[in-house]
Amino acid sequence: MLNVRRLVLDLLKPHDPDVVTFAESVAGCEGVAGVNVVLMETDKEVQNVKMTIEGDSVPVDTVHDAVEDLGGTVHSIDEVVCGEVIVEESKTPQD
Repeated sequence: MLNVRRLVLDLLKPHDPDVVTFAESVAGCEGVAGVNVVLMETDKEVQNVKMTIEGDSVPVDTVHDAVEDLGGTVHSIDEVVCGEVIVEESKTPQD
């Protein structure tokens, strides 16, 4: 089985804890080298964030658990990169 090198998640989270706490929690997972969290939308009760996680072997289930432990929900998995190298998305005429 090949390792997940990049995982991009669309998350719904409560206002508290903040995005820093979410990033730190996921960054602390074994196999994670870095985390980027971008606030996409704020609503009265929740925030929608995009979380990009990279590492040599991103533990998808552990990341999912870390998000849920903080009260967040994985809305969708928007990108997964596996293999020896990180392959960037190619542009096509439809883009």
